[in-house]
Amino acid sequence: MDKDSVLTHILKSEGMSTLLGGELPVRVIKNNNYISPLTSEGQQTDRNVEDDLPSLDRAILTALSDETKTVILAGPEGSGKTTALEKLRMDWATGEHLQNFSSVFHFRFRELNSLTGVLSLETLLQHHHGHVPSESMPLLLQKPEDVLFVFDDLDQCRTSLDPSAHTLCSDPTQAASVSCLVASLLNGSLLKGAGFVVATRQTEGLKFLSGTRVEVLGFLKPQREAYINGFFTDPAAANKARTHMEKTLGFYDICTSPRFCWTVCSVYKSLMEAGAKLPETLCQLCVEILVLLIQTLSLNEACNREIVLALGKMASYCLLDEHSSCTQEQLDSFGFQKFLTSAGVFLQVDGDHSDRRVFSFHSQLLQEFLLAVSFFLDKASSEGVEKMLEKHKNHAKFLDLLLSGLSEPLQRKPLETLLGKLNADRIMDFKSWFKSSSQATLKECYKDRHHRCFHMLLQAQNESLVKEIITPSARIGISYGDLSLQDYAALNYVITCLGEMEQLNLYNTRNLTEEQAEMLAPTMSISHKINLSSSTLSTGAVRHLASALSRGITKELDLSNSRLGDEKFKILCAGLKDCKLRTLNLLTCRLTEAGCEDLVSVLTSATSQLCLLDIRFSQIGDQGLVKLCKALHSPHCKLQELLTQGCDLTAASMEALSAAVCSGQSELRKVDLTRNTIGDRGVEALCKALQHPLCKLQSLNFFDCELTAACCPHLMEALMSEHCSLSELDLSVNELGQEGALLLCKALRRPGCPMEKLGLKRCELTESVFKELSSVLRSGTSQLKSLIAGINAVGDQGVKHLWDAVAHPSCLLEELDVEMTNLTDACVEDMCAAIRASKTLKSLELRNNSLTDASVPALVQVMQDSDNMLEMNLKYNDFSEEVFDMLEECDKIRY
Repeated sequence: MDKDSVLTHILKSEGMSTLLGGELPVRVIKNNNYISPLTSEGQQTDRNVEDDLPSLDRAILTALSDETKTVILAGPEGSGKTTALEKLRMDWATGEHLQNFSSVFHFRFRELNSLTGVLSLETLLQHHHGHVPSESMPLLLQKPEDVLFVFDDLDQCRTSLDPSAHTLCSDPTQAASVSCLVASLLNGSLLKGAGFVVATRQTEGLKFLSGTRVEVLGFLKPQREAYINGFFTDPAAANKARTHMEKTLGFYDICTSPRFCWTVCSVYKSLMEAGAKLPETLCQLCVEILVLLIQTLSLNEACNREIVLALGKMASYCLLDEHSSCTQEQLDSFGFQKFLTSAGVFLQVDGDHSDRRVFSFHSQLLQEFLLAVSFFLDKASSEGVEKMLEKHKNHAKFLDLLLSGLSEPLQRKPLETLLGKLNADRIMDFKSWFKSSSQATLKECYKDRHHRCFHMLLQAQNESLVKEIITPSARIGISYGDLSLQDYAALNYVITCLGEMEQLNLYNTRNLTEEQAEMLAPTMSISHKINLSSSTLSTGAVRHLASALSRGITKELDLSNSRLGDEKFKILCAGLKDCKLRTLNLLTCRLTEAGCEDLVSVLTSATSQLCLLDIRFSQIGDQGLVKLCKALHSPHCKLQELLTQGCDLTAASMEALSAAVCSGQSELRKVDLTRNTIGDRGVEALCKALQHPLCKLQSLNFFDCELTAACCPHLMEALMSEHCSLSELDLSVNELGQEGALLLCKALRRPGCPMEKLGLKRCELTESVFKELSSVLRSGTSQLKSLIAGINAVGDQGVKHLWDAVAHPSCLLEELDVEMTNLTDACVEDMCAAIRASKTLKSLELRNNSLTDASVPALVQVMQDSDNMLEMNLKYNDFSEEVFDMLEECDKIRY
């Protein structure tokens, strides 16, 4: 095959660039404007186009060099597949790549569809590639491994490629249908060993192909930026177009299509040169495109309406019958016969002869826009909007969005100057449906339906409509995590129209990119609470979050389980120094001692309002806590709660904490030290602070801190102090034993002891301790309202002392936990009597005991009779399914 002839043939390709069809591939390549589309393997939105990303060109060449016989390029319309194939052919013809192939044959299924009858492969190749001498064709096909076939538009193939549907052939001289020849080639029975590159949209035909699959993404941010810079000769115009496209338009992800980028840039250029305003929405962009197309025809209003109505009928037909194209006869039936010479303005026209021409839309977006316009334009049909949308719902992607935009007077005005007024009754019908359906949708908890509503509001660009539809009953507090950039654009528009948001819930966002965070920044700044728990944030996203916090109204930020790390946390702290944040949740964020230095700078900032800091399961160690304690000495530090569960702390840092809470500057009220190896010595250090008149601590949690009875004398001394303000103390899961617990009981008897909540779960308590606790509760001086005494094996006899206390008029208990204390049915009579006698008890925890079916009637009855009791938890007792119906009768019982 003569490469010079092939190159000449390519460069002489007929056709012209069109607003919808995009720039001709040959012209793109000749003008050095070609940018290789990105593949899924190279999806790196935060990297530059110069980076060595796996591009489509490289993916094809790599696959073919690995002895792969078939490479399948699958991607959406306009994603650059056709231009990439043209580049592949030109590179072969100019000797740059694929020189292991002696021949390259290129076919488009749009053209193959017009071939009828039977013919041989030799005849087919000769017919489509006349620059190959007929006498050399048999010789050329004798070495299939040297031949490469390039098939474009596989999705346009009108016949099945299922090999079982054909009698496959193996002889290049054997006559068969075109579909049989193609199926034989791709199945390997014809020219076995030849190479194939097949481009297609997602289609059923893919299941009949085997080979290396390459997912074509088109342009992401780096490629798009490079393309726009190349399109506009003026850097300022390029920057304006790119910025507007990224920040304003709600169709950002559609711009992954290089062809659509060309269309948008062409529209932008036209509007910029005219000094006109750039479109704010997808619908406005489509309006501008259609206006430009109609103006090229210079027809009157009546003709313009006829054309649009005809195109609308074609659009509906193609969507509903899943035909991607129409014949001229079908086009005539839609009312287009008078305007066939203008078809190329709106449609792609394929075929050499008038009777074989086929017409198709360049993009589904414009196809659906024409359907939307024609629906509002048509005064003959009585079909309502709900019925029309229902009819097209499984086929249309944009229809409801475009109808929403067109329903607003300002957006449809440019079209009405060319087409006349749209149907007012249909517009009113749409608005009525939109309001009622949106309000119903927003009361549900399906985030994808919420997104759709937000997109429609974005297209409408009507702030008062947003406020009318999103009423207080709307459930916009559900998680909107893991959305696309386009979804975030719509969400941001809606929330900024509302002016503020109670909670921006982005729970479980797997990768919040810089672009997404930048898009959401305005919403972040007007959200009272931001939930990013179980999310992953890029470095750029953290930067935008910090900026939004610094200028916003956010009072609570949840980053729990986000694995933030010290480096990203340092960036966040730049915004935390000057914001209104009061609660910061950093549970499991992989912070270390280094992160504590940044926390200190936040806590000591003159503008800091942080009151609650949760750094549970951060490996800050003793040195990290010592650094935080320095902040507590600052008059600017407003911290009241510090949660440090599982932070690798020991007694070594307790002296620093003790000194800080006694400094006179500390506002600290609550410290959670759960699951740190504080030990008795650490408790002793803090007990000294509890007796200091300047200490304001009210809550201490020593759950599972490796304590023994040796710490109890110090705790008793602290609780006996008149300066002690401790009202909550959790000592659960420590080996206090009888001796230690009795010392605590002695302190609890002190008149004026402020203790209201005491946790003693799994502390090796005995019946003697329960008896003493009962005495304390009945003393008339105890303020205890919550007693957690579960997982202490004292049995019915031990817990009976607590039932006696509950029944006593001096007992103030509201919550009692006796889980896994070996209770049996024998305790039920005393328990029920205590519940009936109590004026205060609200909650009773009875899980993991040995109560049986026999107890159920009495328990249900007492809960139904009691006005005070709100909950009784009976889970994991020895009940059979036979009593479940009885337990179900009382909604205050958990079982």
